[in-house]
Amino acid sequence: MNSPTHREVACALIIDTFGCFLLQQRDNIPSIIQAGKIGMFGGHREARESFLECVAREIREEISYAVPEHRFEYLASYNDADIEAGVGTLHGEFFILRDIPVDELVVTEGSLRIVRPDEIDSLTNSLTPIAKMLLKAALERDRELALSLENHAAYLVLDQMEKQRRKD
Repeated sequence: MNSPTHREVACALIIDTFGCFLLQQRDNIPSIIQAGKIGMFGGHREARESFLECVAREIREEISYAVPEHRFEYLASYNDADIEAGVGTLHGEFFILRDIPVDELVVTEGSLRIVRPDEIDSLTNSLTPIAKMLLKAALERDRELALSLENHAAYLVLDQMEKQRRKD
């Protein structure tokens, strides 16, 4: 379980119904790990709680949206030095959660950052180490995700072309 030198967390890479990433802009409070950075929604595992139960609870608490556990897709595990706190060890289980309707969310911790796939590179310095790791893992592992992001990017280009055509 969690102690001053060991943390156990579960987080989700959330993707909305339009293929955008729904990320958490962390509050800029010095006592928060990775304060002010952009990360994933999720948090610390409680006693006797599985990592899947943890991520479902944390998502419900942080974005006020209940999602059944079966909707979370396993993405990756991490069990090594705590790259976010800078001290101790971290055991994390990470998931992907797709097709979340952004207009139904109420964020209760931090603030919501809606990020198009083509904006990720420009945010690299603002992302938490875990967020960087998960975004990379998701794109490397999940061809379906990569294709949906490519399709979303193509849609954005076509949408811009249509808007420009209407102006002309």
